[in-house]
Amino acid sequence: MGGQVTVSTHARRTRIHVTGAASTAVRPVLEAPRRPARVLAVFPSGVYLQVRTELEPSVIAVITGTATRLPNSVLLAGPLPGVTVGEDASVGERTVELGPLSLGVRRWWDPAPPLGQVERARLEDAATRLGDPPRPGLAGNADVELLAVSCAKGWLLGAVTAAEQLVGLGPGLTPSGDDVLAGLLVTLRHLGAAAGAERAVWLAGWLAATVTYDAGSRTTPISATLLHCAARGEASPEVIAVLRGIAGRQALEPALRRLHRLGHTSGADLAQGIAIGVDAVLALGGPR
Repeated sequence: MGGQVTVSTHARRTRIHVTGAASTAVRPVLEAPRRPARVLAVFPSGVYLQVRTELEPSVIAVITGTATRLPNSVLLAGPLPGVTVGEDASVGERTVELGPLSLGVRRWWDPAPPLGQVERARLEDAATRLGDPPRPGLAGNADVELLAVSCAKGWLLGAVTAAEQLVGLGPGLTPSGDDVLAGLLVTLRHLGAAAGAERAVWLAGWLAATVTYDAGSRTTPISATLLHCAARGEASPEVIAVLRGIAGRQALEPALRRLHRLGHTSGADLAQGIAIGVDAVLALGGPR
């Protein structure tokens, strides 16, 4: 996605100037005045930066084309710089300064594209095809079951109670409980609006407020940021592709297979949240 690469030499180190594309979810942080950041995690295809800001997302992923394009990502062409955890960086004025890299953002993509209208029959068909995802991290968990039953009934107290128990539950950068909640929130937002199920969208609003209220202190910084994104309906292309498949905009089965391959259990956990969301949209959408 990058444009021309230029190199300039300064007194201490060589700067590499590249351009890239970013999610509109991180636009407020990227367009704000420059703020300090630190390297939170480093992987072969991505570097996570925690920005000192009150805005969300406060964690930004700088990734290559081989990484999962999370809704808080900035995508560059070419290799990532060699940096270490704890190293200083800066973000703002449409630029990410990371090690020797100066990444200027010139293009944007939407991590929450609208689906358009969806007929109930498509949701019913999708509900039967989603089934049980393979190897979810919280298979048989009582709070996941309470979340599913409560959402289908539109029982706010039960849904909120279950959601509070699931935030931060499980190991890893994105715990399974957070992934289930993220899949659910995005589904209620998008399919609820597309199907005209106002109660599903209403439920999404309450659950979003619940899971983001103190996510920063209850789960990992990366996962807290992704919960804030999901609360606004923002997700990776793999999640959006499944929702588009449910809506009949593309083939569902290939999209599900791609989603299931994400991470150790993240894809299955997100799919579990999507399935709970589809059932809730059907139940809360009124009679046939």
